Amino acid sequence: MKENDIKVTVFIPTYNGEQYLPEIFRTVFTQKVNFDYEVLVIDSGSSDSTLTIVTQCQKDHPNLRLHKIPNTEFGHGKTRNLAAQLARGEYVVYITHDAIPAHDRWLYEITRPFEVNKNIVGVMGKQIPRPNCIPMLKSEIRAVFGGFGPDFGTTLFYKDDFIQDQGTYDAVSFYSDANSAARKQYLTDQVPYKDVSYAEDQLFGRDIIDAGYYKAYAPRASVIHSNDLTLKEYRRRMFDETLGLRKIGLTVAVPSYRTVAKLITRGIARDVRNIARDKEYSFRRKIYWQIVNPLFHVQRWRGVRKGARVDVNDTGIIAKYSLEGNRKNNS
Repeated sequence: MKENDIKVTVFIPTYNGEQYLPEIFRTVFTQKVNFDYEVLVIDSGSSDSTLTIVTQCQKDHPNLRLHKIPNTEFGHGKTRNLAAQLARGEYVVYITHDAIPAHDRWLYEITRPFEVNKNIVGVMGKQIPRPNCIPMLKSEIRAVFGGFGPDFGTTLFYKDDFIQDQGTYDAVSFYSDANSAARKQYLTDQVPYKDVSYAEDQLFGRDIIDAGYYKAYAPRASVIHSNDLTLKEYRRRMFDETLGLRKIGLTVAVPSYRTVAKLITRGIARDVRNIARDKEYSFRRKIYWQIVNPLFHVQRWRGVRKGARVDVNDTGIIAKYSLEGNRKNNS
């Protein structure tokens, strides 16, 4: 395979990703497509068996490339831009090291919209929660992606005068790069990722439609993905996400304790019903989640409140409560 024959670069950023990486490689390298593609891994200082898994896989797949950077050099937007610069393909497909393609037509489906309309710059695929993931997250993932359109179609989003309020704008510009694709030409020129600590995908989605281009949702390009986090990690992640939204210019009000109490109560009540009806959970797992899931609701809003209240310039406090910061400090 010649370098100029490559149409797609699949980029996977890794950091201690040994748990799901073998399955990701198995599914990525068995995709049914009629074009040449490569897989680019950028590792940011893994200390587990990630690098061994990659180098072993390279023996069977010469189209797998590995690029290593120090953990201190990693940035959600910065590293994705680096991937675009290193990519040999016309399109750059992004998945995280814990997102597993759900079938062997995933790569075709995530890139097909580009062939339909030249104004489509970014494509977002569907995410399917893992069967045993946190019930609260499972409900949210299903609701978010279910709201973008039916599985039998492809939905286009663009900016026009029908957007009359911030809520509609946020919905139209929503973007997740855990499973996405973009044209390399625009990534390296007109619409690169912003070098921000968090919410780089939300900014990218806004930049696409603000520039007058289209964003597509391709539900058939699905991956199995949901974050495996402990209670403490989840609180820190919500802190990071909330702070990240503030750093990109969004106003995040500090929810009152009364509001938080209502939201927690409603969320727990919803999940109690969902857990009982969920056929993916075993009986023992249902009992476990009925006890533990409410704690995740509490931790969620602890993280949100802290992220909404902290001084965005207080690096010491941010490092203390940030999941990203703690991971870097422990690397």
